Amino acid sequence: MVNEIHSDANSRMDKSLSSLENDFSKIRAGRAHPSLLEQITVEYYGALVPLSQVSNISTEDSRTLKVSPWEKDMVGPIEKAIMTSDLGLNPNTQGQVLRIPLPPLTEERRKELVRVVRDEAENARVAIRNIRRDAISDFRELLKEKEISEDEAHRAEDNVQKITDQHIGSIDKALSDKESSLLEI
Repeated sequence: MVNEIHSDANSRMDKSLSSLENDFSKIRAGRAHPSLLEQITVEYYGALVPLSQVSNISTEDSRTLKVSPWEKDMVGPIEKAIMTSDLGLNPNTQGQVLRIPLPPLTEERRKELVRVVRDEAENARVAIRNIRRDAISDFRELLKEKEISEDEAHRAEDNVQKITDQHIGSIDKALSDKESSLLEI
């Protein structure tokens, strides 16, 4: 029972960490990456679909993304979807290919992105702590029902704390890496 709670807490903490890394990948550090356009949806035959399902997205160079629609009718809707997104990007249409130059980040925008990244990291830390709290309350409930001894409960709580410390350390490392990449010119 104790091992199940440990493994559940560990897997949930791993999911929180991977979610944070996924969120970090969407925050651009001045370099072009296809994941920047992942959340953009395009109207395709009356349904909203992700941009990656109607086109090929690639990096042309470090500051330019290239979008090649699979159907030539989709150039206009894709261009409109990119322009109306909150990314602040203006695509250049050249025939059936859209090139999206990424403007260099200003110092003010870099600092704003650092604040966003810190907020994301703090949210991940809170999620990790909530998972720890749930696991500890499960151990205390087992203790109250006399299914485990006090020593076992104490050891289990210590192990959950160690797992929590490892994951928070990983969050802090990911945060410092992302901050340094954002502030790098």
